[in-house]
Amino acid sequence: MRFLSNLAGLPVGRITKWAVIAAWLMLGVVVGPLARQLPHVERNDASAFAPRRAESTMARDLLARTTAGQELLAVVVYARKGGLTAADRAKAARDQQELAGIAAGQRVGLPVESADGQAMLLSVPLDGNDANAAYNATRRVRDLVASAAPPGLEVKVTGPAAFVVDGADAFLNVDLKLLILTVAVVSVLLLLIYRSPILWLLPLLTALLANGIAQGIVYLLVKTAGLTVNGLSSGVLTVLVFGASTDYGLLLVSRYREELLHQADRHVAMRAAMRRAVPAIVASAATVGLGLLCLLAADLNSNRSLGPVGAIGILCALAAMTILLPALLVSFGRGLFWPWVPRYGAPRPARSLWGWVARWIAQRPRVVWLATAAALMVCAAALSGVRTGLAGDATYTTAPESVVGQRLLSAHFPGGASAPADVVARTPSAPAVLAALAATQGVAQVLPPADVGGLMHVRVMLADPPDSASAQRTVERLRAAVHDLPGAAALVGGYTATQLDTANATRHDRNLVIPAVLTLVLLVLALLLRSLVAPALLVATVVLSFSAALGACWLIFHHVLGFPALDDPALLLGFVFLVALGVDYNIFLVTRVREEVRALGDHRSGVLRGLAATGGVITGAGVVLAATFTLLTIFPLVFAVEFGLLVAGGVLLDTIVVRALLVPALALDAGRFIWWPSRIARENRPGLSESPARRYAGQSGRGVSP
Repeated sequence: MRFLSNLAGLPVGRITKWAVIAAWLMLGVVVGPLARQLPHVERNDASAFAPRRAESTMARDLLARTTAGQELLAVVVYARKGGLTAADRAKAARDQQELAGIAAGQRVGLPVESADGQAMLLSVPLDGNDANAAYNATRRVRDLVASAAPPGLEVKVTGPAAFVVDGADAFLNVDLKLLILTVAVVSVLLLLIYRSPILWLLPLLTALLANGIAQGIVYLLVKTAGLTVNGLSSGVLTVLVFGASTDYGLLLVSRYREELLHQADRHVAMRAAMRRAVPAIVASAATVGLGLLCLLAADLNSNRSLGPVGAIGILCALAAMTILLPALLVSFGRGLFWPWVPRYGAPRPARSLWGWVARWIAQRPRVVWLATAAALMVCAAALSGVRTGLAGDATYTTAPESVVGQRLLSAHFPGGASAPADVVARTPSAPAVLAALAATQGVAQVLPPADVGGLMHVRVMLADPPDSASAQRTVERLRAAVHDLPGAAALVGGYTATQLDTANATRHDRNLVIPAVLTLVLLVLALLLRSLVAPALLVATVVLSFSAALGACWLIFHHVLGFPALDDPALLLGFVFLVALGVDYNIFLVTRVREEVRALGDHRSGVLRGLAATGGVITGAGVVLAATFTLLTIFPLVFAVEFGLLVAGGVLLDTIVVRALLVPALALDAGRFIWWPSRIARENRPGLSESPARRYAGQSGRGVSP
């Protein structure tokens, strides 16, 4: 224990603090530059978001092994209202010849004209084995077909290759923009919270270093351990590190400011602040980190990879704010807090805004928590109208070329012409498989099979657009038709099948991860608080808060932003992040309340003192975290907008309503029973003879946040 105590004191030693700062700077110099390489190893292709064990994934991998490799289809659509002209047909013929130099194996199909004579399509197979090469090839296709087009002819490139390119473009060059915006927003908010021209710089610089180290570690894991990172998980890492770092920093600085009033030596004051604040910060980080690691049980690659990425970010934020930040703070004098310098022995105001809130709640706690819970339930009632599952053409905030091209194609051809389903089966069963495919409802055309070495590959053109619900139902019928054929061992894959499997995997992940997160959070709280009642109440309030946030946000998504549905991954990840972060703030509050109850021996006074002491700092932390997650809306994806606003709105609701009103009122109404079965539930030894209200009023100055 002495060793651990000495180790914990290293950041605030008179000499060792300089060694700690030097060590962190060296770590930043070594690992930080690797952060710049992270965007180069991001994977934004279909495999980065696909489910691991799905039939479409198995079909894709089987085709890649038994043929020259994975193939991506780019489909060029030419359309003219009123009918194609000779010049239009000549343009398509020239493109067909010139595209042979880009296509895989120089195989470009002949232009196919629609029955109404107003459109043509050209299928261009591209090599999909190298994601970067496929991206560049699709770009070249778009540049080539867009040049020298006759006036009035619409030319768009769609198909799986175009879907991949537009998906990658949604994340292109966003990392630096997101980092700049995050730093700017956090800087402004820290200036407003600390009201000091100097103090805000230290937490900000510490968070910036923590973010660089986290990104460097993630890059190393991508290169050495096969971790998958996409553009969105990289963006979430940035906002999470800055948000969590700011939260932990605010809590530590608040306790440090308190202790400076009672200690003449700033090093002693910081040791005392760390003894009181760091356990709550560690418990909070452990809850968030372990909650995110529950995503490792997910089947969807994008969900699964976000777990370790987020946990690494939380760990780096925790280490930086509990090791580096204390060393930096004690390296400066009290003038760091100018103009609101905490002087040793200076009296603190007996009244504060949060002290007033605490006294107001204490007058009628049952009325407060019943009214607050009722208001949250009203917001949650909007959940009855929530629709989940976005069609592919609704996943972007502004339709990219692939979506515009698909709509153009669907107006003149069978909707599935741009992305046929891929059926792989054993060659001896070919007649039965082809007959079953042709007889399936929703199939527009079965193309001639190709031999791929003991197997046959059949492209099946669907009647409906590949990202529609009706096309997914056709895939389900195709699978039902071929799975029962003896000896066929048939698999149905392709773009639509992948979309279907992704939706199914998301529902599977939701049913698995959500109970795991709730169970884990409950266990962590029980161990931290040594209670069963308080953890159950806290988890219940967080679930109610999430339901209310989701209901309120759905009204905004649907009626204000015009989104047709809630994206399934946004629902799952929004729950994981909101529950973890919601419990995060409750840990800050309840651990302080428990500390005050034990110190005073009076439950009511402890609750009031705890709320007054943490009210300002937790509200400030919630505002910063909400602001950082709001920045995810710079991605042109409906999922990112929904996820960012859901977490931001939920965090604000949790800090302003749930943690500020509902939880303290419940704690007051439940009395000491909330700590059952710990010893605190049985103790009642008021330390002063005055009434709890007078005792609170006289001592509320200590612990009031800045």
